[in-house]
Amino acid sequence: QVQLVESGGGLVQAGGSLRLSCAASGNVGSIYAMGWARQAPGKQRELVATITRARGAIPNYADSVRGRFTISLDNAKNTVYLQMNSLKPEDTAVYYCNGDWTDGTFGGSYWGQGTQVTVSS
Repeated sequence: QVQLVESGGGLVQAGGSLRLSCAASGNVGSIYAMGWARQAPGKQRELVATITRARGAIPNYADSVRGRFTISLDNAKNTVYLQMNSLKPEDTAVYYCNGDWTDGTFGGSYWGQGTQVTVSS
């Protein structure tokens, strides 16, 4: 099992910045990629950024956040970060950390409990 604990959410004005952190613990050796998703009220969960644990991995971003958000991974700390700049009111959502795992045969995703990000106009 893996536990994911997010932190760093809050209230910010449009144009501001926030940095989210997600620390993984437990059987972290099974995790090969980590990322962030968000869910706004009445909308489906949207994957916003992902990165693998491989050295030199190139992150992937949703079009809605590319150029404003940056995902990074500290493998030594088993922690993934999401730096969010130039925030917009439409970025308001609960942000969830996820970790994709595999044991070579089976796979799946772990999810954190979520952290609220609210961007005021």
